[in-house]
Amino acid sequence: MIDLKKHTNIALGYFFLVGLLGVFLRFFFVIPIPANFRYVVHSHSHIALLGWVYIALTTLIYKMYFSEAGFGKIYKRIFWFTQITLVGMLVTFPFTGYALFSIIFSTLFLIASYFMAWFILKKTPPPFKNTYSFKLIRASLWYMVISSIGPWAIGGVMATLGNTSIWYKLSIYFYLHFQYNAWFILALLGIFFYFMEQQNLKPQKEVFKSFFWHLNAAVVLGFFLSVLWTKPHWIYYVLGGLGAILQITAFVKFWKIVIPFWKRLRFSPFFKLLLSIAGIVLIFKLLLQLLSAIPWFANLAFSFPDFVIGYLHWVFLGVVTISLLAFLSHTRLLQLPKWIFWLYFAAFLMTETLIFYKGTVTWLELPLFGDYFRLLAYSSIFLPLSAFLLLLRNILTKSQTSAKLD
Repeated sequence: MIDLKKHTNIALGYFFLVGLLGVFLRFFFVIPIPANFRYVVHSHSHIALLGWVYIALTTLIYKMYFSEAGFGKIYKRIFWFTQITLVGMLVTFPFTGYALFSIIFSTLFLIASYFMAWFILKKTPPPFKNTYSFKLIRASLWYMVISSIGPWAIGGVMATLGNTSIWYKLSIYFYLHFQYNAWFILALLGIFFYFMEQQNLKPQKEVFKSFFWHLNAAVVLGFFLSVLWTKPHWIYYVLGGLGAILQITAFVKFWKIVIPFWKRLRFSPFFKLLLSIAGIVLIFKLLLQLLSAIPWFANLAFSFPDFVIGYLHWVFLGVVTISLLAFLSHTRLLQLPKWIFWLYFAAFLMTETLIFYKGTVTWLELPLFGDYFRLLAYSSIFLPLSAFLLLLRNILTKSQTSAKLD
């Protein structure tokens, strides 16, 4: 039997380490630190996406579809191989940046993720394969695989054009787009639809089909929003804008699907509140992407990195992490005391406000207030503190949760 609660604790451990690395990065601007800032950034970003989010999502997916499937040995081999690659990245990136061993471990992670995608797509029991939830999960996994084109391309770009080439940044943005807007979002939606299906709540086939294809079209066209900083031909602005509009219409359709079922969903009030908060954060994400399709806003965003950093953290810490905490709690893989969540959420709002504030005053050529970097660094401490408290609470809770969904 696989104790998925332990796997959840491992994911929370990565979340805690990501938070510590984030605090470490912000203290670079407060006190002298004898380390390479860019190297730590690489470690922070890799463990955030591939440690916390990836492990949490795959743990939830395994719990959904494999509670009685009997493929534990295959899953465990992939899972523990993945942990080797993550630990390898964690101990090499901060000291070497992109170098031989860090590249080897990140490459091995990509291979491990292909095996995980194969495992879920191939071994999911047939009764689940015709469900709406699996259609979303399947699409998300394919987007995860597609996103890996970016890291593969980076090696070739660095070897031929160097890291100052626009193709270097485009490779990174390609990867981030299909991670954030496709793999993460579609997987989270798939998990939510699974919970609906468990309660025999299903939208009409044509309604779901329209939502699904709007969302996929938005994912593909939305990538063009990530190229607008190069000031390309006007057609790219049109395609990117169309992607942003389709993304909004897709979630309007999603809202229309959920609203009739909302009161009938047998979820706790706190779980519904968490989903509502994630939904509000998502609305701001969609509006920011729509604005970025307008040339003036696109140039503004990419001229001031704080806006991009703020946006990425808004999605990662807001939409994705809050949803993951809610889903892990609902499946009893995580004990989520309300006070710890509110501590986390307050830190999230505080740090995001400070990041967007810096972008705004830099744009307006105004001075930062005196203790800005110190306040940002100290505010950031509460993010890993929240993760540590969740991890400690989960470890000390004696009850175990296996692959079987209660």
